[in-house]
Amino acid sequence: MGTVTKKELVDRIAEQLGVKRVIVKRVTQQFLDEIIAELGRGNRLEFRDFGVFETKLRKARKAQNPKTLEPVEVPEKRTVKFKVGRLMKQRLAEISGVAIDDEAHDVAEMPDHDDSDDDDVAEETAKN
Repeated sequence: MGTVTKKELVDRIAEQLGVKRVIVKRVTQQFLDEIIAELGRGNRLEFRDFGVFETKLRKARKAQNPKTLEPVEVPEKRTVKFKVGRLMKQRLAEISGVAIDDEAHDVAEMPDHDDSDDDDVAEETAKN
């Protein structure tokens, strides 16, 4: 299993779409910047069938230093969680030939796609 960089994805997309690499790079970076900004504001980002990004606050806790066995205070911190969407889960299973494990029940079941606009979904999510 290898690692794919942003540069490699940008090059691939630019070639497939026949668009200048610099434009794809700009759009990709702006997209990523917007994700970071929204998460920084505490917003949840839902990409239908792909997945959901959201921040969670981990409470402060006491831990133990494994070397000294002394108690250590771990401050609260904000983390980013990604929940895999239904379609991504299915496609990964098809590509890999292995079912995606959901025993932890941390995979978000995304609603089936209908013909409504994604803005309607965002408004519906905001109401809840």
